[in-house]
Amino acid sequence: MAHFASAMPNQEFLWDIFQRVDRDRSGYISADELQQALSNGTWTPFNPETVRLMIGMFDKQNLGKINFEDFGALWKYVTDWQNCFRSFDRDNSGNIDGQELKTALTSFGYRLSDNTVNLLVRKYDRLGRGTIYFDDFIQCCIVLHTLTASFRQHDTDQDGVISIHYEQFLGMVFSLKL
Repeated sequence: MAHFASAMPNQEFLWDIFQRVDRDRSGYISADELQQALSNGTWTPFNPETVRLMIGMFDKQNLGKINFEDFGALWKYVTDWQNCFRSFDRDNSGNIDGQELKTALTSFGYRLSDNTVNLLVRKYDRLGRGTIYFDDFIQCCIVLHTLTASFRQHDTDQDGVISIHYEQFLGMVFSLKL
């Protein structure tokens, strides 16, 4: 968030930001309005898929948009991710390479091979430079967390292996909010 402070602001400050983002004065922030307010540090629009995922996470009323209360939680979420991203962007390049991503994911408790980390970099590198920008980093982490949680529901003995039928797999994947 380009012009936003990183500490959790007071309600008055948040309300001021909310009103600026809520361009149509509807009392809600849509995905389009949120996308225009966010910055990924590249002067390009924030990844619309990441915005959609975040709206979905904080939209308690299932309206496809968030109210002021939801916005406060989303603000904290994005700020926390921003601080996290900066802590793993060791060279302050504004993006995360494969090694920095592996370090981040390891610190989150994931034990992934270099091949899997490289697959994630290829999947979430929208610019084809071998790096991931802030908005794509959030999306990568949300998707990885969601897939892992779904997998763990079937991994009852926590050994990292599941046996499911094809239609169970399809049901598992298509029921996720991704």
